[in-house]
Amino acid sequence: MSVKIRLQRHGKKQKPFYWIVAADARSKRDGKYLEKLGTYNPNTNPATIDLNLDQTVQWLHNGAQPTDTAKAILSYKGALLKHHLDGGIRKGALTQEQADAKLSTWLEEKAGKVDSKKEGLTKAQAEAKAKALKAEKVANEKRANAAAEAAKVEEVVEETTEEVVAETATEETPAAEDNTEVTEA
Repeated sequence: MSVKIRLQRHGKKQKPFYWIVAADARSKRDGKYLEKLGTYNPNTNPATIDLNLDQTVQWLHNGAQPTDTAKAILSYKGALLKHHLDGGIRKGALTQEQADAKLSTWLEEKAGKVDSKKEGLTKAQAEAKAKALKAEKVANEKRANAAAEAAKVEEVVEETTEEVVAETATEETPAAEDNTEVTEA
């Protein structure tokens, strides 16, 4: 029986969530599996991966072959490195303490890289938010200035209409008086 370490899809439409499982190569993608090794959630940034490292390495020792995507995930979490170091221990090239030290330093470096990426993402989000706020303030100022200009234009239009009305009223009044004088004569 050929065993594969692969992803089993769960979740809903457009929101995938995967289980990392050891399964018979002949079983369906979402079918029967031998053991659940962890989970993988690509919806978060960076992707969330929970993996039982010891069980995964045990399946690798027993000959399970990871698929391409599963191999990338196992490499990311250090399972393939631990499998490689265990091979060195079996051959006598390393001691268990040396292998554990190499694995722990690699895991610490990886955790540092992931944390720096998370910090970079939060900084980028904060910068984008600040930029959007600044653009909104500029747009509000433009809108306020345009409203003030429109109000000034309305005042000028009202003043000119009042002057025109006053001028026409003064022109009409003497004409009315002239008509009354003509009728008297």
